[in-house]
Amino acid sequence: MLPLMEQELVDRRGWLSREEYLDCVALSQAMPGVLAVNMATSVGYRLKGLRGAAVAIVGNVLMPIVLILLLAVFFHTLRDNEWVARVFNGLRPAVVALIAAPVFQLSRSAQLTWRTAWIPLLAALLICLFGVSPVWIVLAAIVLGIIVKKLL
Repeated sequence: MLPLMEQELVDRRGWLSREEYLDCVALSQAMPGVLAVNMATSVGYRLKGLRGAAVAIVGNVLMPIVLILLLAVFFHTLRDNEWVARVFNGLRPAVVALIAAPVFQLSRSAQLTWRTAWIPLLAALLICLFGVSPVWIVLAAIVLGIIVKKLL
């Protein structure tokens, strides 16, 4: 989703610069809620104020709700079907690829290098191996970013 959003918001429409897009992604990920809705709200507000934010929220939420309700009705009758279970098992690798692709794309856009790659790796290790809350990692990154910026 993120590469598509970047292409639409930065390249095609020109509503955001690459730096603004990365800032918007970071802010949207730090906020509670769905990334796409947070991004749409942020861009809608930036372009058209409160009305833009409201329209972006409705436009982002209405169709998925309708589709999920329709799928829930049909899935309830098909959930024990062996073919449906096989399809969902087959989709798992695709989901992993869909998650990995934006990570690599964003790392290029964020100008991540071998010198700075230790930062997200350390954050992932702290979360996965030691159970550190992502909230603490984000707060520590903010504080360290301010300190580094002041020193440089």
